[in-house]
Amino acid sequence: MITNALLFLLRTLLDLFTLAVLLRFYLQLTGAPFQNPASQAIVVLTNFAVKPLRRFIPSWGKLDLSTLLLAYFSQFLLQLGIQWLRDFPLLVAGQAVWGALLGLALIKVFELSIYIFLFAVFLQAILSWINPYTPITSVLDALTRPILNPLRKRIPMAGRVDLTPLVVFICAQLLLILLISPLEQQFTSLL
Repeated sequence: MITNALLFLLRTLLDLFTLAVLLRFYLQLTGAPFQNPASQAIVVLTNFAVKPLRRFIPSWGKLDLSTLLLAYFSQFLLQLGIQWLRDFPLLVAGQAVWGALLGLALIKVFELSIYIFLFAVFLQAILSWINPYTPITSVLDALTRPILNPLRKRIPMAGRVDLTPLVVFICAQLLLILLISPLEQQFTSLL
């Protein structure tokens, strides 16, 4: 019972931290406005870890490698912590186990990235019907523009309904089912 509670706590904290750091990475990458309260909250929540790491790991063009590395490292710690709490013999396990943990961490970063964009597209679609002028609209538009704009050029509107969010949902789910899930199972089988 204690192990389940610790697993829940570890997953919750490290997944939330990974989401925050990845969101910061994608906000910077897409040029989202940082004067927005939502963007500022993400920056404040992640500054404690990002600022010190930036001294050692510089950006590469528009890619903030320190935030990306933090996301990967937190997912690696999560996978390591899960195996440790399940009494997996990490110290006597072979090198394949460490490769599997590194691979699982990478897959989880991709999976959480897909969920960030899915949630942004979903929230943007809902807000476009309810209140398209909320303060978070500019952030959501910046996040989803690289995905939705190329699709909007190819998929015509159905009356006044934009079908591109539906296409994004279908493609993302197929990506999760056909690529992410099998890779995750492959790495998990090595543990």
